Amino acid sequence: MPVYLDHNAAAPLTEAAAAAMTAAMAAAGNPSSVHGHGRRARRIVEDARQAIAAATGAAAADVVFTGSGTEACQLTLHFPDRPRRIVAATEHAAILDNAPDAVRAPVDADGLIDLDALAVLLGEDASDALVAVMLANNETGVIQPVPEIAALVQERGGLLAVDAAQAFGKIPIDINTLGADALALSSAKIGGPLGVGAAAFACGLTPAALIGGGGQERGLRGGSENVVGIAGFGAAAADVETSLARQPALAALRDRMEAAILAIAPEAQVVGAAAPRLANTSAISMPDVPAATQVMAFDLAGFAVSAGAACSSGKVAASHVLQAMGAAEAVTASTIRVSLGLNTNEADIDGFVQAWRALYMRRRTETSEAAAE
Repeated sequence: MPVYLDHNAAAPLTEAAAAAMTAAMAAAGNPSSVHGHGRRARRIVEDARQAIAAATGAAAADVVFTGSGTEACQLTLHFPDRPRRIVAATEHAAILDNAPDAVRAPVDADGLIDLDALAVLLGEDASDALVAVMLANNETGVIQPVPEIAALVQERGGLLAVDAAQAFGKIPIDINTLGADALALSSAKIGGPLGVGAAAFACGLTPAALIGGGGQERGLRGGSENVVGIAGFGAAAADVETSLARQPALAALRDRMEAAILAIAPEAQVVGAAAPRLANTSAISMPDVPAATQVMAFDLAGFAVSAGAACSSGKVAASHVLQAMGAAEAVTASTIRVSLGLNTNEADIDGFVQAWRALYMRRRTETSEAAAE
């Protein structure tokens, strides 16, 4: 059976999420209607909102449902009174493409934001500025020191938007402990359905509406709520502690995989290994083998992995994340992402290592034979 090692793209739907969605599909009603059917639909939405609030430390009234994590990111940026934007150079396209004029704050070789450089970019008065930094990188798993960043930004009067989509369910998240003004979340990263996201805001903070019409979601996101998708998202969020409890075991599996690969090819490189990382994520290079070749070869061998982000319409392109970290071109061109999930086991990891070794040795043989001709 094929082994799925691309959980950072989308986690498989949990049983709880599937059950909640099935129940919601059987219930008729628009959550904006005042009759009984509408009130039952509204209760499904509000129960999910409460579950997401409880999992993130936000107030339920400050959670806004969106159509995706990307839309949630865009909503966290939507403060017209903050025209000056500063974003980490390793942000997801959901941030970069929605803030094309933003100044990019540099990161170091481990992918951690340069706090001194950020301070210079902010200046003494950042009351016109919004800074966007993702809590954990989707490609490398590197975790940013968000509380330190928040203190730096807010002491100068700035706002901090945090893309927490990839971190949700993998490390504990509390909007107050982080010091974030806004969080962006994605259902699909925690075992909920695709096509649902949420943004959570610090108490009293309200962005401008992205989509007008209808007054739904406190007037911030017009259009009838996706009751079925939201039900699944809420069920997955309510069970997030199960995912958090599994992370130490995933870290052990990831470390086992990386150690085995480095024993096969000491010249391989684990990107971001010196920084704090998500337990399930490994960005690892195979010397002289293009990432696209690896993805296809591993797929044929029965292992689903990815190169860079998996949110770009199937494209495999050079990673801006690795480039921002100053990785050598050879590393950037040959790095894939392996992301484990709650069902990943030792046999999966050992099988993948065997497939990695086979591809690596085959390419070495081909290179040697070509050089001998």
